Amino acid sequence: MVIIGGGPAGLSAGIYASRGRLKTILIEKGAIGGAIVNASLVENYPGFPDGVSGIDLTQAMYRQAVKFGLETVTAEVTAVVPEAEVKLVRTTEGDYRARALIIAGGSERAKLGVPGEAEFTGRGVSYCATCDGAFFRDKVVAVVGGGDSAVTDALELTHFARKVFLIHRRHELRATRVLQERALNEKKIEFVWESAVTEIKGEKFVNTIRLRHVKTGAENELAVDGVFVSVGNYPATAYLKGVVALDSNGAVVVNEKMETSARGIFAAGDIRSGSIRQVISAAGDGAVAAVSAAAYLGV
Repeated sequence: MVIIGGGPAGLSAGIYASRGRLKTILIEKGAIGGAIVNASLVENYPGFPDGVSGIDLTQAMYRQAVKFGLETVTAEVTAVVPEAEVKLVRTTEGDYRARALIIAGGSERAKLGVPGEAEFTGRGVSYCATCDGAFFRDKVVAVVGGGDSAVTDALELTHFARKVFLIHRRHELRATRVLQERALNEKKIEFVWESAVTEIKGEKFVNTIRLRHVKTGAENELAVDGVFVSVGNYPATAYLKGVVALDSNGAVVVNEKMETSARGIFAAGDIRSGSIRQVISAAGDGAVAAVSAAAYLGV
């Protein structure tokens, strides 16, 4: 079996498959743990009443999987070719063949798509508050977005920045209530409602962003030292077009057994259609996918 993706879904699948004595290889292009490693505190994973960091949680999953025999490879998957009963997985480090494949590649951060974003990425524009927050100690930063990730990023940045602007297109947040309450009670966070970033400007580094009010069309500039983009995610499925059925958002369509439209190929976690994008559901998906894959293999 080959598992694509080393987040909670892939690691959970790895635990179940390896413990079931299937020869299993997990392929991950980045850090083991997936996007959740950027979370400084996960408060809603059962069994951790005081919370646990994303890194600690997924590293424990990883150690558990390796204990049962999971092998891991650092590489980026570039193509999947179903060859009758065998699936060919092409990667930047060579090809792999397996009788069963679990796709658990998760999602990637969406971009604003505005002038200056690409130019200043790494020079004031970031997509990871946990990774880069310390570079903005005593600075003024902006977080763009209104969901759980954006509010979590804003709260994380208050540990470093002297001021955090939270810019959102609507007049209310989409984040869960407990996160909203914390953000609204945080003195370092200032909300910029019903506004969209239209341009990121600077010289060597970011120094201003241009905003447009979504209702009035009025424009103004805001002086900031950094911009953290958190406007959603999209499934990492570019290499799967024509291989398995995708929904209108590009997520993999599966049934209750995590089976895709291609025989012997399963999908789990944020990459699948209908995912609620939570660690616990991703781990559950991975377990279902591994058990279904084992049944498919007849073991």
